[in-house]
Order: sequence, then C-alpha cells, then structure tokens
Amino acid sequence: MTLEQTAHLAGTIRNEVGKAIVGMDQTIEHLLIALVAQGHVLLEGPPGTAKTFLANCFAHATGLDFGRIQFTPDLLPGDILGSNLFNFQTSQFTLTRGPIFCELLLADEINRTPPKTQAALLEAMQERRVTLDGETHTLSDNFMVVATQNPIENQGVYPLPEAQLDRFAFKLLIPYPSVEEEARIVQRFGDRSGPQKPADFGIEQVATPETISAAQAAVKSVTMSPEVLQYAVSLVRATRETADLASGASPRAAVLLANTARARAALQGRNYVIPDDVKALATACLRHRLLLSPAAEIEGKLVEDLVAGLIEETEAPR
Repeated sequence: MTLEQTAHLAGTIRNEVGKAIVGMDQTIEHLLIALVAQGHVLLEGPPGTAKTFLANCFAHATGLDFGRIQFTPDLLPGDILGSNLFNFQTSQFTLTRGPIFCELLLADEINRTPPKTQAALLEAMQERRVTLDGETHTLSDNFMVVATQNPIENQGVYPLPEAQLDRFAFKLLIPYPSVEEEARIVQRFGDRSGPQKPADFGIEQVATPETISAAQAAVKSVTMSPEVLQYAVSLVRATRETADLASGASPRAAVLLANTARARAALQGRNYVIPDDVKALATACLRHRLLLSPAAEIEGKLVEDLVAGLIEETEAPR
C-alpha cells in the first residue's frame, strides 16, 4: 500500500466514524495514528461522552475483530486471558480463550479493577502475546487496546500503575461537547430508543485486517531525519530535567513519539516527518507519563502546560 492509499484509507475511516460520533475529530485522528503505529490509547472523560461507542464505531469501520471487557473490582486475570480447562472426554487440557484474543480490545472503565488484574494486559500490550501455564499464544499484529476511565470518581477505583500507563501511546481527554455539538448529538440520538449500534447510523466496514496491516507497513517507509529524531529525543529528555516534574518520560515514550510522528506523516500522505508532527502529538504522548513535583502540585500547575512550555523551549530543527 502506498502512502497516498494509506491517507485515503484513513480519510474514509474518519468519515465513516463521523457518521455517528459528533465533535471528536481530533480524537478519531489520534485513534487512527495509534492504529497504524501499532500503539494503544487511553480515553479519559466523564460519563456519557461516547467513549465506549466511539471504540465500537471505530472497530466496525476498520473491520477489526472487536472484544470488550467491562472491568469490575471482582474481575480476575483469568477472566481476561482465559484458562486451560480439563476435558474429561479427551482427558486433555483445552485452552478456553479469554476476550483478549481479538484485534481491538475495549478495556472499559479499566481503573475499576485492582492492579493485579490490570497487570494481565501488560504482556499483551507490549509483546502482543499471552502466556498461560507456561505456553505462549501470539496475538494479532493489529492488536490494539482502547481503554476508558472516568476522571471524576475516586471511590471504588484503582489508579493505573506507571508500568501500565507507559504502555499507552496516547492518553486522550474527552471533554464535554460544545453547545452546538451537544445540540447535534441530541438531534441525532434524541429520537432513538434502546442501545445504538454503528450500523444504525450507516457506518460501513471500509477496511480489513489485511489493509490495516498494509497501512502499518507503509508507515515504516516514512523517513525521519536525524535532526527531527534528535528533536523528539530532546523533548522527552527535557521532561526529566525540569524541577516541576518528579518523574519524567521513559525511553519508551521517545520511541512511541517517533513512531506516531511517522504515522501522522503517513496519514497526511508524506514520506518524511517534520517537527510539527512531533509537536502535535507530544502532549497526548507524554501527559500520562509525567508526575508533578509536590511544589508544582501546590502551585496548581498542569502537566499539559508544562509540556507546552517544554515544546516552546526545546529548539526544533528548521
């Protein structure tokens, strides 16, 4: 697949998802970038802002095998991964696959389950494989986790460990819609009763797992000059050198920032990365990896503002 075809495919998927989803153009764009960069996404927003429905529509348009896990306090790792059950008829253990064996996994309300269960996703997100009873099972190359969480509630929730957060390429904040967008939402959904499905809005499957894999291969042909690569690295390293941050971003963040910048260039039909690609994705790529210092918290500083300041201070190549 050429870069022009990749950009056209992304535009087609974007239009299909937009048939049902109102006012989330940038979020949809980030989901597309993460998909072709083989990354994972964490969606954070208040209830009722269509996080779950967005993931469902995105999976329907891309043609990826969709799986969903509703995370609850009593969820166990085996409920995610599956288990080997003894078959008395054959006197052998048979693998019963859990919902993680899919291509696009919606981890709904991921912070409602204890860290022990959250950790069941670590190997799958990093290595795209699952180990059960010493046997390794490979997941699809298209495997992608879209997790959701509610930032408002603090009862009955468990903060995601840093190791878990670091495996997400992006953390996207879903705000309440504007007045105009909310009016469009009510107009579009107000006369519908019962649960809505993507097909109810005319969303069609416009891609297949094979075309998604081809788009991912096309991204690897995008070149990143040494100067732009060094700019991405410098930006990540700057997060470890500011007094306002108690913990900076890891080398994995630099790798993901570079990979997603290539993907953004590909979706725009370019075979080279420019500094604006890095700048456009830096906040989404870094916000969940940074920990404010106690002094910065007392002063009410925001991680997003600090990242914007680092972007301003870090010299970009011309």
